[in-house]
Amino acid sequence: MRPEAELRVGFVEWPEGLEPYGPEWLEIANRLADAQVEMLITNELPFGPWIADRRPFDRETAQASADAHVRGFDALAKLAIPAILSSRPVWAADRLLNQAVVIESGRTRAIHTKQYFPEEPGWYEASWYESDRAGFNPFEISGLRMGVMLCTDAMFNEHARHYGRQGTVLIAIPRAAGTSTENWLTAGRMAAIVSGNYVVSSNRYGRSRCGAVFGGAGFAFSPDGTLLSITDSTNPLLVVDVNPDFADRRRNEYPCYVVERGAGERESS
Repeated sequence: MRPEAELRVGFVEWPEGLEPYGPEWLEIANRLADAQVEMLITNELPFGPWIADRRPFDRETAQASADAHVRGFDALAKLAIPAILSSRPVWAADRLLNQAVVIESGRTRAIHTKQYFPEEPGWYEASWYESDRAGFNPFEISGLRMGVMLCTDAMFNEHARHYGRQGTVLIAIPRAAGTSTENWLTAGRMAAIVSGNYVVSSNRYGRSRCGAVFGGAGFAFSPDGTLLSITDSTNPLLVVDVNPDFADRRRNEYPCYVVERGAGERESS
C-alpha cells in the first residue's frame, strides 16, 4: 500500500511541434487520465516548433511560439491533474523569457525564469531569450516544497544544493535536450545527491525544422541518487511516487548536511 504522504508525479517525453487538441494531444491526455497522476512535469516549452534552432531573432516567430503556448496551456488547464509544472515563452523588453510556471485549479503562476542559455547549432537560445532575476527560489505545489531548473540551469549544480539547503523535497528539470543523454543523467544524479531531493525531468523527442534532434529520455532519481526510471518511445509517460519523509531524512545525511567552511552564515540564511 502506498503511504498517504506520497505524491504520484508523472514525467514524459513529448514530440517536437506538439499542438493541443489534435489526435496526438488526445492520445497524451488519455494516457495521463489512465495514469491518474497528481502532479505532471512537462518538457521545456512543450508546444509548437522549437524556434531556437535558427537565428537571428525574429519577432513574428517569437510571437507564434508565445501564441502556441497560450493554446497549449489552455489544454493543460483542462486536464484533470491537480498540479502541472511546465514552461512558456513570454515577452520581455526585446526578446522572450523562458518562464517556468505551475497550473493549479486552473490558475497559472510563474515560479522561475531560465538563467543559463546555450548558443550553438540547434540551440541558439541566447539569441531568442533573455532573463530576469526571478531564479532559484523554492515554492510550494500540492503541499511539496520544490525547486525547478530549466534545462541548462541543471548543469550548474550549486543551485540544486541551494534548493536542498532550503528544505525542498523535489527538483523538476523540464528539458529540450539533444540525443547525448549521459551528461544529463549525471547532472540529474548529482542534483539528487547534493540536495537530498527527488529529481524529475521531462524532455522532448524528434527533429525540429532546422535539424535540432531531441533525445527524449525523461528520468527520475531518488534522493540518494538511485535512478528510478527513464522514458522511451514505448513508455513516453512514467510515474514516480515522491515520499517527503525519505527526502527529509536524506537531507540530513552526507553530503547534504555539509556546510562550506567560511560560508556558514550564507548557508543558514
